[in-house]
Amino acid sequence: MENLGIGLQLMIVGMCTVFLILIIVIYGGKLLIMAVNRIAPEELAAAKKTVQTQSGSVTPTTMAVLNEVVKQLTGGKGHVSSARKN
Repeated sequence: MENLGIGLQLMIVGMCTVFLILIIVIYGGKLLIMAVNRIAPEELAAAKKTVQTQSGSVTPTTMAVLNEVVKQLTGGKGHVSSARKN
């Protein structure tokens, strides 16, 4: 019976240790992302691409509407790189 108590205690300590390490990894990753975004923000010029009208593609007006919808839904973080008609 003594071995069972030691085993349960070891299991609880191990699970708590793993949980704490995962919390450290999660918040460390968030901190790293925030630091990188402050040091080297994403360039806005690369995000602005001209829309070329080809056969099967959408009009520039429709592309602008799609971009605005995606920006509103994603809080300004998303963008549409291409769209085409089916």
